[in-house]
Amino acid sequence: MKILVLSWEFPPRIVGGIARHVAELYPEIVKLGHEVHLITAEFGHAPMYEIVDGVHVHRVPVAGGHDFFHWIVNLNDSMGDHGGKLMLEDGPFDIIHAHDWLVGDAAIALKNTFKVPLIATVHATEFGRYNGIHTDTQHYISGKENLLAFNAWRIIVCTDYMRREVERALHSPWDKIDVIYNGIRPEKKQHHQDFHAHDFRRQFAEDGEKIVYYVGRMTYEKNVSGLLNAAPKILAEMGGYVKFVIIGGGNTDHLKRQAWDLGIAHKCYFTGFMSDEYLDKFQTIADCAVFPSLYEPFGIVALESFASRVPVVVSDTGGFPEVVQHTKTGIVTWVNNPDSLAWGILEVLKNPGYRQWLVDNAYEDLERRFSWSKIGKQTEDVYQRTVKERSHVVW
Repeated sequence: MKILVLSWEFPPRIVGGIARHVAELYPEIVKLGHEVHLITAEFGHAPMYEIVDGVHVHRVPVAGGHDFFHWIVNLNDSMGDHGGKLMLEDGPFDIIHAHDWLVGDAAIALKNTFKVPLIATVHATEFGRYNGIHTDTQHYISGKENLLAFNAWRIIVCTDYMRREVERALHSPWDKIDVIYNGIRPEKKQHHQDFHAHDFRRQFAEDGEKIVYYVGRMTYEKNVSGLLNAAPKILAEMGGYVKFVIIGGGNTDHLKRQAWDLGIAHKCYFTGFMSDEYLDKFQTIADCAVFPSLYEPFGIVALESFASRVPVVVSDTGGFPEVVQHTKTGIVTWVNNPDSLAWGILEVLKNPGYRQWLVDNAYEDLERRFSWSKIGKQTEDVYQRTVKERSHVVW
């Protein structure tokens, strides 16, 4: 089978979770005996064409736009041109697979031109991010999401929660949507043993302090402010011996101001962006990972913490309760409730035996439910079903 994949991000261009998802899924599809060509945007000094883990990666030039949406239009024009040439010169292709609305225009054009069925993975929806559609920008994005969902032969989502959301928000038939979890390669998180952990830890906290951290984007739906609101109660219970480490790029001025107003600024460390290698080291010395999101379709960050053997506290929003099994592989707290979040974090910090039990269970769950080899096979099943259905249809 020959598959053409469109994704606006792919390593080394990493914006959110799509890049890692795409980079880890398609080598598994290649292992199953299929040929995969992936089109993405140019980035830095990355080659315009290379083979990565068996995947043919084509990076296309994108003219700069007046704003992000103009850039996306240019991206789709470039992807459509390159995809058309590929399908003419290296075809026929059996499947087109688009990841999110940002590549939807190119994917739909290629589908209609070459009469090849389109699979769409919907990683999130605008409706879900903002609990409704309220502005012109949100209407535009939601319209693009609806168009992609309508044109897709089948839709893949990462949780049962997202299946319900896509049915409701994008008006997609229930039986057109397949649930396939995200995954992780635990071996990528092999901890560094060749560094002085004690000295390294002192960069972030004093010797007696527990380290509680958040890693991710500094956007509204990630609700870092919810963690800061829970911090005073945690500090009171722990005699002040906790340091809150906030990891991630983006504007944190409002969060620093909030920490100051709460009187906990001296207990908060905003690191800015942290490289994967540095983060791997950091996680070996951390005591608790916290993800208090208001909206989270899946929560790949939870799997990364599982793989790093760090106990996880999350909110009960979106896909988190499917990924993190409450009191078995982590603690699930009430969304946007600082008291509940504080309780969950204190459960981990105060009970070292329980913490270790959670960590062990979570690590075992990675192979049981989140291995890429299983996810690759499930994706292949969707492709094969689609190709079979296509063979019985006059376009």
